[in-house]
Amino acid sequence: MNAADSQWMALALRLAERGLYTTSPNPRVGCVLVKGGKVVGEGWHERAGEPHAEVHALRAAGKDARGATAYVTLEPCSHHGRTPPCADALIAAGVKRVVAAMQDPNPLVAGQGMQKLAAAGIATDCGLMEADARELNIGFVTRMECGMPWVRSKIASSLDGHTALNNGVSKWITGEAARRDVQHWRARSCAILTGIGTVLADDPQLNVRGLDGVRQPLRVILDSRLRLPPAARILGSGVLVYTASADESKRAALQQKGAEVIQLQGANGQVDLPAVMSDLAQRGCNEVLVESGRMLNGALLKTGLVDELVLYLAPQLLGDAARGMADLGELTQLQQRVNLQWQDVRQVGGDLRIVARITKED
Repeated sequence: MNAADSQWMALALRLAERGLYTTSPNPRVGCVLVKGGKVVGEGWHERAGEPHAEVHALRAAGKDARGATAYVTLEPCSHHGRTPPCADALIAAGVKRVVAAMQDPNPLVAGQGMQKLAAAGIATDCGLMEADARELNIGFVTRMECGMPWVRSKIASSLDGHTALNNGVSKWITGEAARRDVQHWRARSCAILTGIGTVLADDPQLNVRGLDGVRQPLRVILDSRLRLPPAARILGSGVLVYTASADESKRAALQQKGAEVIQLQGANGQVDLPAVMSDLAQRGCNEVLVESGRMLNGALLKTGLVDELVLYLAPQLLGDAARGMADLGELTQLQQRVNLQWQDVRQVGGDLRIVARITKED
């Protein structure tokens, strides 16, 4: 592989990004067909159930696809799902070479697409710009490899790490630009998860606002005792409530408002958090955005279920009595701390946005 290969794969990755808000539960995939040093066709996967990136690119190229090189950000599928195998389409079109950024982690594919292409006499390469491709589909990859979604916790706080005053007042710590920025994280997520405490305190809707053409994520509430009021604004279709309660009358009242109620009882009368994430993965959720208070943030962190933090830090100090980001209890040894690795730091309006990954200490 050479510099030209990298150039075309970078273009394919930019195309794949166009599906950032729309492709779930499928991965975001882009494809570029190149012949004689020129692009003859390009495409990206837009929505589940619709043609894949390779099909769009082949349609755009027409007869020029014969003898072309296909650059695709994910190994072409080899099985019949909602659409026919893309490997078969590339073979039928007569492409001479296929360069994939990464192998498909889906066990139904897992190398079989590239094997099928190679068996048909097509030259194949895999691994070009793989890190970028994995990052673009980090939730899909995690779900396929680990059976769990990629979990982000979004936290807006003061510079001294507080999310609300001691009396619960929190609107607004961060500015309007930061609140607009959050909508993009919501839009790329398959589900937004919160706790009953946040719902009772703020009565949020937790939907995507201000962005056109995006699908609304599933809204998930953890409510161990089914305290969710039937009049809550969040209720309606696309709402999932996990509970530890077996109260059928409360369940029925919420179901009448359009919510699905699932009992997953864990220890101490609480909801089983790992079981929640496993169930969301089985429902096709690649990325889950947590928007909650310190209790649920702390519980998820202590259980090891958070992969990434998106922190919005406002240039304010709220003092020691204010509420913190996450209730982790008292740590008595430094080995108990949560270790982070910076991914991105930038200013958003008047606030600072930090994206950090949870890391395991060596």
